[in-house]
Amino acid sequence: MEYLNTLINEIYKIIFLVIPILVSVAMIVWLDRRVWGLVQKRRGPNVVGPFGLFQTLADALKYIFKEIIIPASANKTIFILAPIITMTLALVAWAVIPLSETLVLSNINVGILYLFAISSLGVYGIIMGGWASNSKYPFLGAIRSAAQMVSYEVSIGIIIINVLLCVGSLNLNDIVLAQKNLWYVIPLFPMFVVFFISALAETNRPPFDLPEAEAELVAGYQTEYSGMMYAMFWLGEYANILLMCAMGSILFLGGWLPPLDIYPFNVVPAPFWMIFKILFLFFLFAIIKAIVPRYRYDQLMRLGWKVFLPFSLIYVVLTASFLLYFDKLPKGSF
Repeated sequence: MEYLNTLINEIYKIIFLVIPILVSVAMIVWLDRRVWGLVQKRRGPNVVGPFGLFQTLADALKYIFKEIIIPASANKTIFILAPIITMTLALVAWAVIPLSETLVLSNINVGILYLFAISSLGVYGIIMGGWASNSKYPFLGAIRSAAQMVSYEVSIGIIIINVLLCVGSLNLNDIVLAQKNLWYVIPLFPMFVVFFISALAETNRPPFDLPEAEAELVAGYQTEYSGMMYAMFWLGEYANILLMCAMGSILFLGGWLPPLDIYPFNVVPAPFWMIFKILFLFFLFAIIKAIVPRYRYDQLMRLGWKVFLPFSLIYVVLTASFLLYFDKLPKGSF
C-alpha cells in the first residue's frame, strides 16, 4: 500500500511538471514570434485572444485535426516513433532541473551527467525521422543535424568541466549554491559565450538551422511529416531550447539565486528568479534568430572544431591551473 501511495505521488509530480512545461512551450513560441515581429517592425500574433496569446493554442488545434500522412515508401514504425522519441527525451530531461532548492522532481547527485546523456540521445529521434522518411531532403537534414549536434556537444561537455572544477560536484543544487557569492558568468564569461553559441547549434536554432534550411532542404528532417507528428517535433525542439536556457541559468547565472542578497531582491520567491533567467536567455535566442544571417555548413563545422573546441580545452587548463595555484580546488576534484 505504501509503495502504491509513493507511485501515485510520483505520478502527480510528473503531471505537475509536464503540464507547466507544455504551457511554457506554447508561451515561448508566442514570445518568439512577437520578438521577431518587433524586430521586423510588424505586429506579430495579435488576433487570436488578448495580444494574440491564444495563437499557439489555435495552431495546436489545427495540427491535432490535420490528417497524418505516412509516405508509402517510408518505414512506418520508425517514422511514427521518431517524433515520439524526440518529444519524450526533451520532457524527460526536465526531471532534474531545480526551480528552487526544494522544487525539483529528482535531486540526483549526477544531475549534470543525466542532462548530458539525455541531450546526447536527442539526435536519435531526428536521425530516425530523416532516414525513415525514405526521401533525400529529410535524409540530408538528418545527417546534417547528427554531425552538428555531435560536434557542438563536445564543446558543451568541456565547458561544463570548467564549472565542475569550480564546484567539485555533479549535483545541480550544489552548482547553484556554489554561486551564492559570485555567479560563474563573471570568471567564466568566455565559456558562457561559447556555451550560449553552442546551445544555438545544439538546438538547431538560427543562425545554425542548417538541418531545416528552407532554401536547400525544404524543411529538412521534418519534410515528410504532417499533423500532430510534425507538432511533436516542434514541441521537442522548443522544450530543448528551454532546457538549454535552464542549463545556462544553473551553470552560469546562479539558478534561483537573486542577483543581490538584499531587499527587495531576497524577498522574491526563488522560482521567480529561475524563470526570469530562463526567459532572459530565451529572449537572446529570439533576438539572434531575428537579426543574424544563417551560416554556411562549412563555416558551422569549422567554428565548432577549429575554434570552440581548442578554446574550451585551453580554458579548462587555465581554470584548473588558477584553482590549483591559489589552492581553491574543491575536495574530490582530482
